[in-house]
Amino acid sequence: MRPSYVKLVENTPLPRMALVRQNFFAAPAVEPQAAVHDALASAGFVREAIRPGMSVALTVGSRGLASLPELVRAIVCELKALGAHPFIVPSMGSHGGATAEGQAKVLAQLGVTEETAGCPIRSSMETVEVGVLDNGMSVRIDRLAFEADGIVLFNRIKPHSAFRAQNESGLVKMLAIGLGKQSGADNCHAWGFNHVGRFIIEMARVKLATCKVLFGIGTVENAYDRLCKVVVLPTEGLIEAERAFLAEAMRNMPRLPLGPLDQPLASGPLDVLLVDYVGKEFSGSGMDPNITGRPSTTAIKGGPSVSRIIVLDVTDKSQGNANGVARADVITERLFNRFDREAVYTNSLTSGVLIAASLPMAMPDDKTAIQAAVKTCESQTPDAITMIRIPNTLHLEYLYASEALLPQIAGRPGIEILSEPRAMGFDADGRLLDPWPDLGPDLPH
Repeated sequence: MRPSYVKLVENTPLPRMALVRQNFFAAPAVEPQAAVHDALASAGFVREAIRPGMSVALTVGSRGLASLPELVRAIVCELKALGAHPFIVPSMGSHGGATAEGQAKVLAQLGVTEETAGCPIRSSMETVEVGVLDNGMSVRIDRLAFEADGIVLFNRIKPHSAFRAQNESGLVKMLAIGLGKQSGADNCHAWGFNHVGRFIIEMARVKLATCKVLFGIGTVENAYDRLCKVVVLPTEGLIEAERAFLAEAMRNMPRLPLGPLDQPLASGPLDVLLVDYVGKEFSGSGMDPNITGRPSTTAIKGGPSVSRIIVLDVTDKSQGNANGVARADVITERLFNRFDREAVYTNSLTSGVLIAASLPMAMPDDKTAIQAAVKTCESQTPDAITMIRIPNTLHLEYLYASEALLPQIAGRPGIEILSEPRAMGFDADGRLLDPWPDLGPDLPH
């Protein structure tokens, strides 16, 4: 039996939508194995750092990096070719429910297993203290990595979804938080996200001085979520060297077709944003506030001004961790039922961002969720709703735009209107039918 409140929205008309393609300026994609080989071969300090027979801990996090399994295998092969005995340390702070088994399972969901990587995966939540900051904060690192003969940092370099700083997501954060496991991440977040940018640098300096970090391998992706660069950074000057690649990654970010083209983030008003999926493989926040303009902290700002955001589902790879879906206004009952409090609460209590563990209004199905958002978006022209639908906040090549928005975006460089506006289609259960072009084998359709 449908709830009675559905009657309040069921007659709300929905805008007609057209399929749109965005053609971003993008650095060309590179082949993972060749890019890893060339980057390591050109870094003379790598051969000096690796001694035959040494055990090497390789960090792998919980984000869905482009070509992640291929990159991990390529790095493992290169380390073995240099005579090392590599093993993978899941390095993801409190993710995976803050358990050793959960973190290994996260890697498997991302396609990284002992079979695909070609080396052991050693997962533990045990840490050791390697120093103390001036404020008395303990600096901790994964025990297995600490006891190895060397550590190789590996991560994607990109803007963070909760704070702005000289170093954001990347090798520095991996060293400070990822390798700190739950206890280290908890310490780093203890003063809130307005201080995280400073603490990750201070903690990274302590670990670079006290732990056997050999070098870092960073990746940069283009606007189409494809690998476009692999860089190898020596430990000396690593913190400062990473910053140039963060700036490059910021310039590479995709965006909604709103606001001035010369700005990295979209801007301006939008009545409704419909997001098919949130997921940890798309953003640490589930849906990236750099895209939506809806951060969960005061340490980041910018982006469009969206009146209503709808989210339909969470990806299988996230294992119910819909952390950050609170920044939506309406979700579906399907997403509500998949929301795993164990994973979300662990994540939120560690980060200190409790609002990210909240749940918005849950409507019975896709159609009523969209109708609820359209009805309440406070548009002064209800017959001319500006609405954009995206598959997630990482893949923005294709989107659906409402008929009223088409004149505004049609003249923008790189925009192709691929279809005539048409009514949104739903099945008998109220599930949205309008398909996406092929988004790749690893993405939900």
